[in-house]
Amino acid sequence: DLYVEEPRIEVKPYHGLAMDFAKAEGAQFIVKGVRNASDFEYEQWQADFNRKLGGIETILLYTEPELASISSSALRELEHFGVDINPFLPKRK
Repeated sequence: DLYVEEPRIEVKPYHGLAMDFAKAEGAQFIVKGVRNASDFEYEQWQADFNRKLGGIETILLYTEPELASISSSALRELEHFGVDINPFLPKRK
């Protein structure tokens, strides 16, 4: 909801490789978030393939340190067991 009024940002579902979707959309970049060193190493590996095979550059954004331990998988599991996950989600306007 933070960027719902921003016309330059779109959220679209896709299946298959991110680089293929990016190319089909005419994108030059893929933007991804990383939380820690292991995220970085994995995303760096993917970025190399995206560049070599698809000609798509990847931009990595680092999270705030206090959010580094939060993952969507962990939040889904907590929610499944009835835990309020709102403190870990962005504030809605």
